[in-house]
Amino acid sequence: MSTTLPLEPIEKASRDELAALQLERLKWSLNHAYENSPVYRRKFDEAGVHPSQVQSLADLARFPFTTKKDLRDNYPFGMFAVPQDQISRIHASSGTTGKPTVVAYTARDIDTWANVVARSVRAAGARRGDKVHISYGYGLFTGGLGAHYGAERAGLTVIPFGGGQTEKQVQLIQDFRPDIIMVTPSYMLAIADEMERQGIDPATCSLRIGIFGAEPWTNDMRRAIEQRMGITAVDIYGLSEVMGPGVASECAETKDGPTIWEDHFYPEIIDPETGEVLPDGELGELVFTSLTKEALPIVRYRTRDLTRLLPGTARTMRRMEKITGRSDDMLIIRGVNVFPTQIEELLLKQPALAPHYQIVLTKEGPMDVMSLNCEPCPETAPDYGALDAASKALAYDIKALIGVTCKVNVLEVNGIERSVGKARRVIDKRPK
Repeated sequence: MSTTLPLEPIEKASRDELAALQLERLKWSLNHAYENSPVYRRKFDEAGVHPSQVQSLADLARFPFTTKKDLRDNYPFGMFAVPQDQISRIHASSGTTGKPTVVAYTARDIDTWANVVARSVRAAGARRGDKVHISYGYGLFTGGLGAHYGAERAGLTVIPFGGGQTEKQVQLIQDFRPDIIMVTPSYMLAIADEMERQGIDPATCSLRIGIFGAEPWTNDMRRAIEQRMGITAVDIYGLSEVMGPGVASECAETKDGPTIWEDHFYPEIIDPETGEVLPDGELGELVFTSLTKEALPIVRYRTRDLTRLLPGTARTMRRMEKITGRSDDMLIIRGVNVFPTQIEELLLKQPALAPHYQIVLTKEGPMDVMSLNCEPCPETAPDYGALDAASKALAYDIKALIGVTCKVNVLEVNGIERSVGKARRVIDKRPK
């Protein structure tokens, strides 16, 4: 019989015990970065700070930020802080907006990464004997291998499928009967669509838990997936510059935002305009400092993710509010700030419409124009009256609640391109 996996002692340690460990590790990490990374030595010297000045966690605020530009400016290996012969693995971003960001791991880093993902899998409710179907992409993207090593570390049976081949994904889910799936929420919807196309009720499949990450998704999307799939859906958070998946993860017993594994990653929230550190509970940009990484220590990395820090519930460590937007995902339409997840929340309130969508931005003269392409639920596709009413209601809600006029286009079933990784929610056709 499968049994619940035990917690690590640090997950239930007191805040004082955790803070003492964080300070000890922060001093080590800053010193390691200064002594072994010419980039960080220069940044610290230019800012007039030194690791020896750190006497409390609050002293971290004196140190300079790291941004994606720092990694790109030092492409490919300029940020590394260990010799080449100590590097066990290299990952990189897709580089769709320029040079990819390159990250590296020592053997100890890989071990740490496996441990935090294993902790995340346990927090999601995994039990000994569970099988996990991994649909995150393998390769340079950190999702697939990060999930794989962590699930193995947790003692689960891993089915390393990767992305794509949706029909085959459904076949193996039916044949292998996994208990858990790790995938982007948008691709989970594509798998559910394929199940229904094959005449399978998604809620009857073997899956019990979905561990979803790599893109923002709302609590409304969580409820829609849980109802459709008959599973518990939890959020796993990470980014390659900080480690990969497993920086934070929701606990199944509360599902109230990802718990940050603070013994390895120290969080701050800052005002994205001024860089000022904000108190817990205030909304701002999430910043991370690694406490144990060797190959690529990261100091005050600006994630661009917007959230707030909250007290721990299921664990002692602090939570972050579920991320539903990024400062660099924000669209400015005729002076109004719009996040794609705001559109998603309103779309999910229209039962005649499927949860697949794309926002298309164009210009008419000097004016920005926003259109929303969506599609009908298969069962309402022939009912043009219901679809017309739903599209008008959605356009009304977007104007009334967000403040932007939006033309809603209902395409045919499967009219929105399905993503096998991160969904492409915005198509910006405006002249640069």
